[in-house]
Amino acid sequence: MSHVLGGTMHARTRIAAAVVAAVGALTLTACDTGSTVVDKPKNGAAADVDTGTGEDTAKKEKAPEIAKVGDTLALEGMDEGSELDVTVVKVADPAKSADEFMEPAAGKRLVGVQFKLVNTGKAAYSDSPSNGAQVADSEGQQFDATFGDITAGPSMASSLKLKPAAKGLGWIVFEVPEAAKIDTVQFTMNSGFADKTGEWKLR
Repeated sequence: MSHVLGGTMHARTRIAAAVVAAVGALTLTACDTGSTVVDKPKNGAAADVDTGTGEDTAKKEKAPEIAKVGDTLALEGMDEGSELDVTVVKVADPAKSADEFMEPAAGKRLVGVQFKLVNTGKAAYSDSPSNGAQVADSEGQQFDATFGDITAGPSMASSLKLKPAAKGLGWIVFEVPEAAKIDTVQFTMNSGFADKTGEWKLR
């Protein structure tokens, strides 16, 4: 009797362990969706006019499809129906502080990037856009946004709420080393936690 009971308990233990392992595997699979960097413009090289000549066609085929200033990237958030068209409109480098008492630290300068966000999804957008923005220099050093207004124009709202089809426009400011050559700017929804990151080349 004891052997039968022991065997039954061992079997139940093995089944329970298998269930836990399966649930764990499913959880890992659900969480590990993979992050991607989006750098292909929504209206990239395909938007170029082709007049039908071989020369124009060759130029069209060679046209770079990496987003730069003025281009729009389509991004997705973590929630269903959460989507944005994000455009880097302008870059101010160096940027000048609009407050004489808020100057950059010694050996640093300000860089401003003007973003336009358009809610293309079905869900309302609510976030602090500057939390998901970064710039990087040619050495690969990344810099987060900082607080401050610049003379180039109004800052992006710190708490932006957009209903579907609504848009937001404003500058996000970064403080970087004086000698840094800023090469790219990135933007990610959900304060930087979404899987898709948009990237624009600035040089």
